[in-house]
Amino acid sequence: MELKSLIAAAWDNRELLKEARYSDAVRAVIEEVDKGRLRVASPSGDGWQVNEWVKQAILMYFGIQPMQTWNVEPFEFYDKMLLKKNYKDLGVRAVPHAVARYGAFIARNVVLMPSYVNIGAYVDEGSMVDTWATVGSCAQIGKGVHLSGGVGIGGVLEPLQASPVIIEDGCFIGSRCIVVEGVRVEKEAVLGANVVLTQSTKIIDVSGSEPVELKGRVPARSVVIPGSYTKKFPAGEYGVGCALIIGQRKPSTDLKTSLNDALRDFNVSV
Repeated sequence: MELKSLIAAAWDNRELLKEARYSDAVRAVIEEVDKGRLRVASPSGDGWQVNEWVKQAILMYFGIQPMQTWNVEPFEFYDKMLLKKNYKDLGVRAVPHAVARYGAFIARNVVLMPSYVNIGAYVDEGSMVDTWATVGSCAQIGKGVHLSGGVGIGGVLEPLQASPVIIEDGCFIGSRCIVVEGVRVEKEAVLGANVVLTQSTKIIDVSGSEPVELKGRVPARSVVIPGSYTKKFPAGEYGVGCALIIGQRKPSTDLKTSLNDALRDFNVSV
C-alpha cells in the first residue's frame, strides 16, 4: 500500500521523481513485476482486475532510466531498459536470440524461441513463445499456452484504464495470429492461423443454427478460424475480416495435442 501511495503521488507530480524515495518506489514496483509478485492485471472472480498504478510505475520507469550502450560484438544497442538474465536459475529455456526485458515475468518451464517479451508482461508456467512471436507490454499469458510462430500479442500502457491482452491457460494461438486492444482469449481456446482480433473485430459463433456475435472476448474452449462478412460502403459492398467460432474443443482432445490436431477435429486445414 505504501508503494501504491508513493506511485500515485509521483504520477500527479513528476517533480517528486527527483527524490530518491519516489524513484526508488518506481524501481521497487518494477522489481516486483519482474519477479511476478505484482501484476498489471490479476484474475478476479470470473474476470480480471487491471492495476492502473502498476502501469503508472512502468511509464515513470521509462522516465527515470538513463540511456546506455551495450556491445554484443558485432552488434551495438542503445536503450534505457535492462534485459532479463539468469535464465538457468529461473528455469527458463531461452534460445538465441530470445529477448525479454527486465520487468517482464517469465515463469519456470517457459520456452522462449527467438522472440520478444516486453516490460510488464506475464508469461506463466509451461508456455511456449515460438519463433518471432512477440508478447507486448503488460500482456498476460497463462499456463501451458502455445504462441505459435509470428504471433503478435499487443501491448498496452495507455490509456491506464485499458485492459491488456489476456491469453488464459491452455490456449493455442496459431501462426501469424494478431491479438491486440485488450482482447481476452479464455481458457483452452484455439485460434487457427492468421486470426486477427481487435476490440472491433466481429467474433461470430457459427456452430449453432443461428449466428451469435461477440466482440473483445473468445469464450473458453472455442475453436476459431479467420472469416469475412459483407459490408456496404458508399463505393459498394466489400468483404470485411472477422473471426468465426466453428465449434468447441472436444473433451477427447488432449491439452498437449498440436494445434493442427485440434483444428482437424473440425476438418479445418492449416
